Amino acid sequence: MSHQDTDDELVRALLPAFIDEANAQCDALEQLLLQIEDAPDDRALLDALFRCAHTIKGSGGMFGQEGIVRFTHHVETLLDRLREGHLALTPALITLLLRSNDVMRELVRLARDQQAETPETAGDRERLVAQLQQATAGGAAPVVAVAVAAPALAERPPGAVAPVGRLPRWQVAVRFGIDAFRHGIEPLNLLNYVGGLGRVSGMRCDPATVPLFDAFDPESCHLAFTFDLDTEASRDEIARAFQFALDDCELAITEAGAPPPYPVEAMPVPQAMHKPQPPRPAGPASGTVDDSGFIRVHADRLDEVINLLGELVIAGAGASMLARQTRQRSLVEANQQVTRLIEGVRNSTLKLRMVPIGETFARFRRVVRDTAAELGKEVALEIVGGDTELDKAMVDRIADPLMHLVRNAMDHGLETAAERLACGKPVQGTLTLNACHESGSILIRIVDDGRGIQRDKVLRRARERGLVEPGVVPPDEAILDLIFAPGFSTAEQVTNLSGRGVGMDVVRSNVQAMRGSVTIQSEPGQGACIEIRLPLTLAIIDGFLVGVGQSKFIFPLDAVVEVIASRDAVTTVDARGRCCVELRGQVLPVVDLRSLYALDFPPPERSSVVVVRAGARRYGVLVDTLLGQHQTVIKPLGLMLRSLRGVSGSSILGTGEVSLIFDVGSLGQLAATSRAGSGRVPAA
Repeated sequence: MSHQDTDDELVRALLPAFIDEANAQCDALEQLLLQIEDAPDDRALLDALFRCAHTIKGSGGMFGQEGIVRFTHHVETLLDRLREGHLALTPALITLLLRSNDVMRELVRLARDQQAETPETAGDRERLVAQLQQATAGGAAPVVAVAVAAPALAERPPGAVAPVGRLPRWQVAVRFGIDAFRHGIEPLNLLNYVGGLGRVSGMRCDPATVPLFDAFDPESCHLAFTFDLDTEASRDEIARAFQFALDDCELAITEAGAPPPYPVEAMPVPQAMHKPQPPRPAGPASGTVDDSGFIRVHADRLDEVINLLGELVIAGAGASMLARQTRQRSLVEANQQVTRLIEGVRNSTLKLRMVPIGETFARFRRVVRDTAAELGKEVALEIVGGDTELDKAMVDRIADPLMHLVRNAMDHGLETAAERLACGKPVQGTLTLNACHESGSILIRIVDDGRGIQRDKVLRRARERGLVEPGVVPPDEAILDLIFAPGFSTAEQVTNLSGRGVGMDVVRSNVQAMRGSVTIQSEPGQGACIEIRLPLTLAIIDGFLVGVGQSKFIFPLDAVVEVIASRDAVTTVDARGRCCVELRGQVLPVVDLRSLYALDFPPPERSSVVVVRAGARRYGVLVDTLLGQHQTVIKPLGLMLRSLRGVSGSSILGTGEVSLIFDVGSLGQLAATSRAGSGRVPAA
């Protein structure tokens, strides 16, 4: 295999790391741009923005991604002009940089998928290059539309911003240290990177630095060369191209016409050129991440560990049952110790998947900014509880429902500036994303101070669609719940944001698929609050095992409030499996699982009521036996059982039996259903 083939193979192997790093830098750059909009003179934020763009450009050059290098160079140049105080940061420039960041993100995606640019992407990039150059030169920043329809402007090729004869010419001399290869330095990639600054010509190598064949070491670097660079870039900008290799090379940059720097042994290294780095703020800028103490692990590997842990929990439950059957005290005690260790490993492993939800919330700053501009509204986004941690898989799955709810609140909920003034409200509306832990689950609230949900409008549209019979006025809670009906919309006309009747029903189904629930509260003229309640993890939970006949069921332990062991207190069960008991002077609604799921087992002489909490509501579930706490590995339901209401998943017990896991929210709604007929659910 040739040296070039080895380099290509190494680049392919390391490309995923570059993609991850570039995407992380694009995310950080976007958040910094949205943050600096409120503090345009913050030098620390400007420096952090420049470092993000410079890192993307430098990494792209190392991996031969010339398209990323060429485009990001224009972004970097504009940011450099801003941080040096030659230009003032304006909202128009922030919009331009946000659009440029979108193009950078798309170029990274194309590199990941090994695809070529489409004509649309190339045209968008070319227009943005022209706008970046115009803004860098001090011209008025152009208005950047979301959908660009203007004719494409031809981008000048790298190093040909003007005829070569009119560009300053620099002479660059580099001599690499003998350990450069061992430290991961690739001179060819550095040259590719420099090529993004202008036009390289007159390459001259110094053969005197190469030893004779007998003394030649292929793993050592003996390279020294000079070249001419025609570019608009300054001396410092050229030097920054070598900042990753300055510990392993000597560098000299002189103006054209100066005496040549060779012989290399006498190559001058100007003091100003030693390790040029942009100035750093006194403390880390908000929005940046300190990578010290962190190690990146591929998500697939972590999922594999958690799957194995789930099997370990199941096997441990089986071993515990067998140990109890032997009635050997020493064996039971040893097994209890193993169980405690498994529980500790489980808790520690699941914490590896927990990430702050604030990272997801922060993405909506851009959504709110763009949507507000599209709607002509003034909206401030507030984030509360961003440090609340949630399972990584759940964070990824909740992003789309949150996106729809945020856009829906801005379109339907918040008023225009004129409407808010007429109502005596501030011109700027407020949208709040709030997250907190509550009763062993995570509670996410999307709150706006807009017009609220117009119940009469919802009811009128529901009657038009046949969802409510004429003359019937449901309670307020039922009216608000109509919003989640499939195909329901109160929009008068179809727009880019709403009117097609697709969204809220999908939001509820997606949340319920994560064993969560969605509720709405609204006061006319005061705004609305949408609450999403989710479990902390999708993999393993603490459960409370109960039995009804020969069937086993599991409640999430954090939803269990107490247990009532009194059969005499239970009143007659109706056709829908509902009854009630008296609990400390109050009536508690109770669900009878035997009647609800048509379980053909005779009732026992003595039964119990498990009191569970679903949000602010409590109800009881009538069961035959209480089997105690149980570490529950959640398994998905099979196709035949996915339509079974009140159930969110299944689990395998130590005996090999399969038990169903209750969704306490939907089970409570099911018990409260007042439809005609028996109301029974098909038997499980």
